[in-house]
Amino acid sequence: LAYNQHNYASCSFFTCRHYEYHFIGENKTWKEAQSFCRENYTDLAKVYDMTDMKRLLDSVKNQTEAWIGLYSEPGNKRMWHWSLPGVEYNESEAKWENRDLNDEHRKNCVRMKIRDQKWKTSKCHEEKQFVCYNGENMQLIFLLFCKKNWTEAQRFCREHHTDLVSGDQLEDDKLKQEIADRDEFWIGLFRDTWTWSDGSNFSFRHWDQEPFRDGQGEKNCTFVKTSGEWDTDQCMTKKPFFCYKEKLILIQEHKTWDEALDYCREHHRDLVSITNVHQQRWVQQRAKNASTDYVWLGLRYTCVLDLWFWVNDHLVCYDNWGPGQEPVSCFHSAAMASDGQWVKKADTNTFDFICAV
Repeated sequence: LAYNQHNYASCSFFTCRHYEYHFIGENKTWKEAQSFCRENYTDLAKVYDMTDMKRLLDSVKNQTEAWIGLYSEPGNKRMWHWSLPGVEYNESEAKWENRDLNDEHRKNCVRMKIRDQKWKTSKCHEEKQFVCYNGENMQLIFLLFCKKNWTEAQRFCREHHTDLVSGDQLEDDKLKQEIADRDEFWIGLFRDTWTWSDGSNFSFRHWDQEPFRDGQGEKNCTFVKTSGEWDTDQCMTKKPFFCYKEKLILIQEHKTWDEALDYCREHHRDLVSITNVHQQRWVQQRAKNASTDYVWLGLRYTCVLDLWFWVNDHLVCYDNWGPGQEPVSCFHSAAMASDGQWVKKADTNTFDFICAV
């Protein structure tokens, strides 16, 4: 039986959640809420993308204003992020024409000039043309006759497509052809001072339609409004809050694949499985903290059937193999590198590993 890793027609998708949200109706300051979540769950809630946002809102009925784990400390350095979740900003690949290095003019959003493909900082309230990315069909959507400020453009792209064009999508040949006669347009690059309580670098923001939030003044903690959008308030204000509980644990012990499997099944539930890109991102966050170059996943190759399978008996309906993989042989399993790509490794290698709790 030959297996084509890109033929998913026979796959049966299932829900395997690596985290869960909990709404706590007790009023606390942001710091008190953070302490409560860390003592009883994992931390104050973090949100990776719109899928997470919908899950968070669905976790409670008749929700009031509630804290989440996004905050800004006075003096925080502004960091660049791509709007599209999972795309990380790399300074060595940046194409700046100029930058407001002193941050004097609050130019927190970025436009791309067509003539030279260079990036330039702008104030986020300015209205410009923009390009969306649709993740379902991997296509770019050109909104060249529609001008919006950066936040409105981001919201439009998320509601109708996936997000503003980000990262490597700017290298698309079609993009260069379609916009050749234009001046400039918004791209999905922005900077802010916000960070998540647990230290994650998730770039997702869901601010309301008011001016771009950047932690100015004394309102340095984030809450979810009853509308589902985000706003800021003074951290000493008391509100209900959302916690999250992660169902993944990174084990920093060097073990073979079989030893890792036995450990997870004895102490937790199983070696971790990944069935979609959303779960991939959460596992990838854990893999970054490993003490080895790779971490074992619960994916193994069987010579008898000539296919890959998850140890929880589910088919491989999603994969993220890195380039240049050698032909697989018996006694090989999948490991994840720190950049999230999967590699085929002999079972006898010893790596850290991630268990599903």
